[in-house]
Amino acid sequence: MVRPCPWGKVKWDDGSVITIGQLAGYVGVSTKTVRVYHDKGLLPEPDRDASGYRRYGATDVIDLIKIRTLAEAGVPLARIRDLRSATDAQLLQALREIDDELTARIRDLRATQGRLRRLAAGRLTPLPAEVSTYLERLACWGFTPRWVDLQRDLWILVFAAHPDQATTLFQEQAEILTAPALRLLFLDYDQAHDLDADDPRVDDLARRIIDATRERYGPGERPERDAASEVPALIQSTVNAASPAWRRIDMLIRAQLNA
Repeated sequence: MVRPCPWGKVKWDDGSVITIGQLAGYVGVSTKTVRVYHDKGLLPEPDRDASGYRRYGATDVIDLIKIRTLAEAGVPLARIRDLRSATDAQLLQALREIDDELTARIRDLRATQGRLRRLAAGRLTPLPAEVSTYLERLACWGFTPRWVDLQRDLWILVFAAHPDQATTLFQEQAEILTAPALRLLFLDYDQAHDLDADDPRVDDLARRIIDATRERYGPGERPERDAASEVPALIQSTVNAASPAWRRIDMLIRAQLNA
C-alpha cells in the first residue's frame, strides 16, 4: 500500500528545490535507497549547486514515488528502469500485469497463512478424503490408535513429499486390507509392536508375511516398484524406527525374499 506523501510539510529551499535528505524523507525511503536508484539508472541524478549539494524538484518527488510504489510491489529494478521509457499504453499494460502478479501472490500468501494457522492449531495439511475414510475404517477394524496415528503421519509425509506417487501407493495399500486374511496379518503386525525383538512370535509373523507375499505375487516375484522411488523405503524406515520387533520382522522378510 502506498503511503501518502506529507505534501503539507514540504518547505522548498529557495522556493523551488530540496536536498536528497528532504526528498528521501518526504517519500519515505532512505538516502541510501535514493542513491541506489541513481546508480541503477532509475532516477536521474541532478547536478550539484554552488554549495555542492544536489537539489531536487517536484518531478523528482513524483518519479521517486512511482519507483518506490513499483519496488514495493516486487517489480525488479531492471524492469522499473525499462518502464521509464515505455509509452503510456505500454506502461498501462505493464501495470495491469503487475497487478495480476500481485493478486496471485496475495492468493498464495493467504494459502500459506491458512497452513500456518492450521499448524499452530495442531491441524496439519488435510489428507484426501479417501485417506481420511480409510483411517476411520482402520479403527473400526480393531487397529490400535497408535497404528492409526502412525498411518496418518506416514500418508501426510508421502502426500507432501511425493504427491505424484502417493495416490497409487495408497490405493494399493487400501486394496490389500480389503482381504480379510491379509487384514488379520496387519492386525497381528500392529499387535507385535510391543514384543521383544527375539520373541518367537516375531519370527512366526515374519514367516506368515513372507508366505502371504509369495502367494500374492507368485514364487520368486516381488511387487514392481520404480527403481528410483524412495517412497516404499521411506515408509518402511519410519515403521522400523517405531519398534524393534517391527525392525526385526522387516529384516527377516528381506533376507528371505532376497535369497
